[in-house]
Amino acid sequence: MTRVLFTGGTVVTGDIAAPPAESLLVDDGRIIAIGPDAVVRGAAHDEVVDLHGRSLLPAFRDAHAHPLHGGLNRLDLDLTGLTTLEAVQRAVGDWHRAHPGAGWIVGHGYDPTILPRSIGRAEWINSVCPDRPVALVPTDCHATWVNSAALAAAGITADTPDPPQGEIARDPDGSPCGHLLEFGAIELVSRFFPATSPERSRAGLIEAMRALSSAGIVWAQDALVTDDELDTYLTGAADGLATCRINAAFRAEPGRWQQQRDAFAAGRARTHGSEWVTAHTVKFFADGVIEAGTGFLLEPYADCDPGTVHRCGLPNWEPEALAEAVRAFDADGFQIHIHAIGDGGVRMSLDAIEHAIRHNGARDRRPVIAHTQLVHPDDRPRFAALGVIANFEPLWACYDEFMDELALPRLGAARTAMQYPIGSLLAAGARLSFGSDWPVSSHRPLEGLAVAVTRRNRRGEPIGGWVPEERIPMLTAIRAYTEGSAYQAFDDHAGRLAVGMRADLVIADHDITAVAGEELGGVTVDETWLAGRRVFTA
Repeated sequence: MTRVLFTGGTVVTGDIAAPPAESLLVDDGRIIAIGPDAVVRGAAHDEVVDLHGRSLLPAFRDAHAHPLHGGLNRLDLDLTGLTTLEAVQRAVGDWHRAHPGAGWIVGHGYDPTILPRSIGRAEWINSVCPDRPVALVPTDCHATWVNSAALAAAGITADTPDPPQGEIARDPDGSPCGHLLEFGAIELVSRFFPATSPERSRAGLIEAMRALSSAGIVWAQDALVTDDELDTYLTGAADGLATCRINAAFRAEPGRWQQQRDAFAAGRARTHGSEWVTAHTVKFFADGVIEAGTGFLLEPYADCDPGTVHRCGLPNWEPEALAEAVRAFDADGFQIHIHAIGDGGVRMSLDAIEHAIRHNGARDRRPVIAHTQLVHPDDRPRFAALGVIANFEPLWACYDEFMDELALPRLGAARTAMQYPIGSLLAAGARLSFGSDWPVSSHRPLEGLAVAVTRRNRRGEPIGGWVPEERIPMLTAIRAYTEGSAYQAFDDHAGRLAVGMRADLVIADHDITAVAGEELGGVTVDETWLAGRRVFTA
């Protein structure tokens, strides 16, 4: 491999105590010198990269995303960025006319705040496409909005009972209104969606790799992967398409997780020997999302009627069942990764991990609780005590339309102000990892870092930051998106710039140490390097 000298800029090592250097030397994919020694030893170099005053950073790692889905969504009806019901209706109608036929139309990424209480009605889609099934997935992916043709195709009527781990939104007379909540209900229609061909999956993978590398990401946790999707990653890597390493997570399902254990072990074995793909994680959904009223809370939702069945949300597992499933997969040697949004979901997840530790004994397990949107103060010290990584999607930690229109009415003011306790968990000794949940939200780490540092939304509001005590310093935030996520990946030879570490690098188009926190989102990636090899250039 070539010897590359990076010089003439700001080398942000990730060491908060150390000042930035100006040069860094890479040989055979490893960092061999930093600072003046890099220039001296780099006299016999193969390539010089003049930073021209820009920053050289550790490459980013996305600790919770869905890359293949993100790539595939770009090939389908993409509703990202549409801000009104009328705009979504227009997009569906345009797609219908441009793609005639009788098959399903599946759209992704609509903003749930455009719908009253985030609930859609079938007739709003019927008005632009009445004669073929339409299913629209919101940005949070925990619901599906459908038209009457889709309800009919799936056989959903007033007599259809709510499935386990799901709810059919209904009118007062019991008729389905056109909105399905959580995976149990979503699967009533998703099983009828057109199968994704290997050719289309390959195209989605190419798009995903392009997006990740252009954002400076060299490793991503794909937080829900099927066997077919694992095949796509492995085949793509074998064909030279990979520019970002992937760890695949299998989803444990309530009621059938015992039957899944052998299949997950076989899937993990298929990745042995791959430089690019691993599969050592099992994903659990403890609950849903607060915006849809399905996140599991310790106390009832503020806006629910007294007769509401799920006053505290919709947990996907009974606590004892979750604890036993976590214990079993932990005993199988898998890393545990739990989606937990509400404070009830987080507590149930911590209890399950504690149960696994108590029964399985000490080992380097690095369990993850993902999203950690609402964490009761009593549970915050438990992350450090149990060795649980708190995974945040920092882009969400601001007061935006989701907060104002969906979270605040459902949580009330006091609980709303307790969300995304990044600073509090850090102060309590927890390890942090940052991710994006792409395609739920933007995959660009620099946009998330801007929010973590400022707690301000895309309009720059509020000036002092929302819940400002939860802000964290810029270099600390960068470490969560680099070293913190590398720790989650069991990759202890990357995530910071130090002699002997793997040369996973990002060149930003500015010196980020001279950029105000609110301006971080405007910084772009000029180059991405993986193990000393350039995989992206702008």
